[in-house]
Amino acid sequence: MAATAVRYLRSVGAPTTASPEAPAHALPRPALRAVREDERAPLDPSEFRSVLGHFASGVTVITAPGDEGPAGFACQSFASLSLDPPLVTFMVARTSTTWPRIARAGVFCVNILGAGQGELCRGFAVSGGDKFAGVSYVAAPATGSPRLADVPAWIDCTIQAVHTGGDHLIVVGRVDALAADPAAAEAGPLLFHRGAFGAFGPVSG
Repeated sequence: MAATAVRYLRSVGAPTTASPEAPAHALPRPALRAVREDERAPLDPSEFRSVLGHFASGVTVITAPGDEGPAGFACQSFASLSLDPPLVTFMVARTSTTWPRIARAGVFCVNILGAGQGELCRGFAVSGGDKFAGVSYVAAPATGSPRLADVPAWIDCTIQAVHTGGDHLIVVGRVDALAADPAAAEAGPLLFHRGAFGAFGPVSG
């Protein structure tokens, strides 16, 4: 199962497909190419973050199994990608210390968080430490990735491809199993907007 994830960065000449019988290996983290001053766009990073922060997003926790214990991190940049075949995508910083562990596993589970799970998200947003301490979860049915308790929905995936995207990686996963919990979904989604958590409210007009 993990072997099918060894489809990695074309920019470093790695193959984009792998035989199911091939042994799994840790995937390389490519070096960032230095950007010359004449290539830089006239954008202030803080303004970039501030303006893009006006786009409200849902919040997920991406998890994976591992020999050293489960891995996971909070992720806003998740989206549905394709219906046929069923694909999803998320973005992760190249500097992430959690991503190499997920890459080695070759699989992941997207846990879509609901309103009221802000503290759970904060626990997975920090770097280092045991993020799963005190967190209830079971193994997702297809990959064994941690499926967090009481989330409105989850999507169990195998990594299909990884592409470069500036200082981030664009991870594509093929969906192996998924489900929603109507009871947990009653409260609505956890949203992130301009640096703060929120939830759906009445829309006027």
